[in-house]
Amino acid sequence: MKLNRGINLGGFLSQCEHSEEHYDTFIFKEDIERIASLGFDHVRLPIDYEVFEYDNGYVKKEGFDRVRNVIEWAKEYKLNIVLDLHKAYGYDFNNAGDETKNNLFSSWELQGRFVTLWSRIVSEYGEYDHVAFELLNEVVEKENAEAWNSLIRKTVKEIRKVAPTAPIIYGGIQWNSVKTLKLLDMPMDENIIFTFHFYEPLLFTHQKAHWVAAMDPDQTVYYPKDMGYFIKYSKKLGYQGEAVVLAKSENMGEEFITEMIEEAIVSAKNAGITLYCGEFGVIDQAPIEDTLRWFKDVDKVFRKYDIGCAVWSYKEMDFGLVGEHYAPIRDELVKLWCEN
Repeated sequence: MKLNRGINLGGFLSQCEHSEEHYDTFIFKEDIERIASLGFDHVRLPIDYEVFEYDNGYVKKEGFDRVRNVIEWAKEYKLNIVLDLHKAYGYDFNNAGDETKNNLFSSWELQGRFVTLWSRIVSEYGEYDHVAFELLNEVVEKENAEAWNSLIRKTVKEIRKVAPTAPIIYGGIQWNSVKTLKLLDMPMDENIIFTFHFYEPLLFTHQKAHWVAAMDPDQTVYYPKDMGYFIKYSKKLGYQGEAVVLAKSENMGEEFITEMIEEAIVSAKNAGITLYCGEFGVIDQAPIEDTLRWFKDVDKVFRKYDIGCAVWSYKEMDFGLVGEHYAPIRDELVKLWCEN
């Protein structure tokens, strides 16, 4: 399976109100047709555990049926699809550092439930040759690096009982940082794909984001500006600004982006497997022409190193491609991403 240029269906079955009314009104078959007509070759479908099971662990058959419908839509329009478990019972990247809520890695019981859920998912959809399985969206905490490797091994082993050759995707800790792929164990087989997420410099791509605590809600950030500017203001973001603060690049732009993903390229090469960027994008608060410049630089680097990717996101979620904010550059962006 080749994942070249895709788009996320964020907010549909994840990071949303989990109700039938929401599911029924957010994404339609016509959206999948539109995505295919634009030239994308795959969709990444984030799914919270609530779609598949109740908190007590009982299975939601209707949730499995709904995901199957989306898989069938993708098949009809000749799109590959990545099923991304965006939130597991006992683990949500939004609760990073809260051991009372994120206790997956300290509980054998919850890890068993995680593996069982994946066994059910693959039993349902392993028959499709256009489906890839992404184990967990973003593991954050440094202290969970080894526990994550252990859970990967258990889960991949279980999946392979049902789907021996299906693509399995996973990334490193710290929000799928490019810097942490090197901490992953060697893949168990050749049908593994390493993934990372790319939103650097965060000061630009997430400007005015209310969920980034240290982000100035009134600061407009342009791209590219000199590195001194980005270093100065990225320091205020603490850990989330470190990538810029510690960068060796003299220029913001293609040079900086290349530096940011070099470690991921090396890690995937050493492991002998494909590298994939499951999320990248710019918030709809950023200046639109600067947004286009950022996407052009990222696309140039991704193409240089043959990195497949899925932009965040199709609609809403503060990043929606089909929203009014992106209208002035939408055609140019789609042409940039989807033309060979």
